[in-house]
Amino acid sequence: MAVLRAWKDRSHKVTPTEHPAPMGSTADLDTSALDDKLHEECGVFGIFGHSDAAALTALGLHALQHRGQEACGIVSCDGDQFNAHRALGHVGDNFEQPEVVEALKGSQAIGHNRYATTGATLLRNVQPLFADFDFGGFAIGHNGNLTNAYQLRRQLVRRGSIFQSTTDTEVIVHLMATSRGGNVIDRLVEALRQIEGAYSVIAMAKDQVIGVRDPLGVRPMVLGRLDGADGSVSHILASETCALDIIDASFVREVEPGELVVLDKDGVTSLKPFMPTKQRFCIFEYIYFARPDSVVEGESVYDARQRIGAELAREQAVDADAIVPVPDSGVPAALGYAKASGIPFELGIIRNHYVGRTFIEPTDQIRHLGVRLKHNANRSILAGKRVVLVDDSIVRGTTSRKIVQMVRSAGATEVHMRISSPPTMHPCYYGIDTPAQEKLFAYQHSIDEMAALIGVDSLAYISIDGLYRAMGEAARDPDAPQFCDACFSGDYPTALPDREEASRQPELSFLSERRAG
Repeated sequence: MAVLRAWKDRSHKVTPTEHPAPMGSTADLDTSALDDKLHEECGVFGIFGHSDAAALTALGLHALQHRGQEACGIVSCDGDQFNAHRALGHVGDNFEQPEVVEALKGSQAIGHNRYATTGATLLRNVQPLFADFDFGGFAIGHNGNLTNAYQLRRQLVRRGSIFQSTTDTEVIVHLMATSRGGNVIDRLVEALRQIEGAYSVIAMAKDQVIGVRDPLGVRPMVLGRLDGADGSVSHILASETCALDIIDASFVREVEPGELVVLDKDGVTSLKPFMPTKQRFCIFEYIYFARPDSVVEGESVYDARQRIGAELAREQAVDADAIVPVPDSGVPAALGYAKASGIPFELGIIRNHYVGRTFIEPTDQIRHLGVRLKHNANRSILAGKRVVLVDDSIVRGTTSRKIVQMVRSAGATEVHMRISSPPTMHPCYYGIDTPAQEKLFAYQHSIDEMAALIGVDSLAYISIDGLYRAMGEAARDPDAPQFCDACFSGDYPTALPDREEASRQPELSFLSERRAG
């Protein structure tokens, strides 16, 4: 077994192309000084039955760029040969050349955008991974995080497995290799039944594309359809509906929690190989991760964020002259807050959308000015005003402090901050890059302490029950939460074997902090 290594036999061959990050990409930009947001791990896309499968996959990944900006990859198949292109950096930097996409031949393809939470940002960790089994070639990528990956990996290595990467996705490949199942579906199901955690898997064999959501449905996946002018039909799997919109495909339905979907020449086949359980969809998808123009679990993300902002205004009102979003993620919630409060919505902070790699020497003074690479105060709006800043979260507090200082320097007489999520008190183990708990701002400090540290006149968060009300629930059920909200509540919906092992063995502390790079 090998990952994206050329193999030639009677069944198929794979031709990989692997490249370092292009000049001008953001792959090697350390943005930690500019942004202390939570980051999603990955976006996935797959299509079966289209002559331009790779090109459409590249477009789908472009729409899903917000879910992972460190690396991207596409594997295609023409029924005999697998072709791959994987690279560090953004989709547009790596798939804009026609010759790259033209080399990815075949009527089926899968793609992956990566933001690393396990495994370093190295080319060998870029997905989709490829393996050669006795049934033929197999490519796989996933969005999420496996909470027992280290334990499984250690067991597999002791049994003779040789890993080619450090990403947890490869554990699935080795579990399939040691499975006694007869075909690809049986092997994949047997592998996934041994896994704890959250995942939306996209995979491909030589004659089918496969999508799977974990039984809790923590991470999203949708099924789409593209009708050709000649009467042909192509079927699609993607992390979000915005990836369907970009290729003019129609939304069919959500892939259900615990469902395995097969796309092949016979159309779409649905299997339910896992024991049913109560859904625990990640509520942070609505707050921040998903694109606002996507529809997730039947809900418009844009509408949900406005409702959250309106509920925040009802819970945490303040006298002010202007509601100002921290762009771009704070915009829908700020609109909702403004409508509910009757206070004017204003673009008091303007975002620069063209932040890339900087060649300026990173002196202390430049680091201090780093936030201005992304944001600048709109003085004509802020001067002499009592301002409410609306943002979706505070993780470490570093960016919030600089934003507040910038708004005050622009002449705001009062600065109040309102956050459209409850305090982030606990790390995520399901595919979100979260600092260790002791580094989380809300874990370290009380609300009043945080307000003083970031320099605002007042700071308030939406309550967890208020968040649930905004999502159409009466309140959070403490005995059976309707969503995965572990980053707020500490109520993890699955076992965390790797974290528990890390607590017993300090030398494995990396397991308790899922981190980028």
